[in-house]
Amino acid sequence: MDVGSRLLELARAAGRRSLAVVGTSKNAGKTVALSAVCAALEREGTSFGLCSIGRDGEAVDVLEATPKPRYFLRPGTYAATAQALVPAHPACEIVAHSEERSALGSIVLLRVRSAGFVEVAGPPVAASLRRIASSLAARAGFVLIDGAVDRVAALRDGLDAIVVAVGTNAPTPAHAVDDVRALVARLSLPLVDSGREALVLDGALTVARAAELAGAGERRQIVVADPTRIAFGGRTFSALAARLDLRCLRALHPVACTVAPRGAERAFEPRAFLRAVAEATGLPAFDVYAGSEAA
Repeated sequence: MDVGSRLLELARAAGRRSLAVVGTSKNAGKTVALSAVCAALEREGTSFGLCSIGRDGEAVDVLEATPKPRYFLRPGTYAATAQALVPAHPACEIVAHSEERSALGSIVLLRVRSAGFVEVAGPPVAASLRRIASSLAARAGFVLIDGAVDRVAALRDGLDAIVVAVGTNAPTPAHAVDDVRALVARLSLPLVDSGREALVLDGALTVARAAELAGAGERRQIVVADPTRIAFGGRTFSALAARLDLRCLRALHPVACTVAPRGAERAFEPRAFLRAVAEATGLPAFDVYAGSEAA
């Protein structure tokens, strides 16, 4: 099956014109999932822009010295990257200089003129990334965002369809499924019920504050502005969310999960892993590598 087209279909069904992929860990298959959506947009002739909250698409991981998936972009595609990474080939046209900066220096918006591999590098600050995504949206029909590992602050405005990617960095399939279940649950906080008593928090809900409320037997709704204001995740989130009625004022839009069942250190049985992720999250789940969807 064409996983990229299915992810695009789910994003559009949610009324979104941008899609962000976040991972539960490194090597979760984020770039592979986004590349599949890039290919689907190219086939249908829709212009799109690509940006990242970190550095993605490089040939070799700069920290681990291991090969990484790359972005092969066709003519007409827009991308945001550090000016220092603008390639000599493929030919690219710089269409705008932004005021945002990455770890590698100032960020520019470019338009690909001939097909080839392009690295993207974005700002580490969520607000800066949103401004870059808005600049791309003004030029392209769709925007794709490569999010960092469990860095969800960039999703704060709720404009994006969200895909959660999970790989094999956890020691067992059960641990990996727990990780993706917790992240999807955090991103899927329900809206506040206006007819019930609520404790509305001004800022983030920290783990210490959540534990204090749970220990006190709090029964009111605990309301944050949006799910990115929950400042903890994983099994800690799952445990405290089971004891508190966590809600938000502005919802996010998780639409699917993807799995990368084989990694450098271990492999999970692909079909069982895919099915377990779908059952744990209640979302459509896809193996981009095998081109399959959980039944």
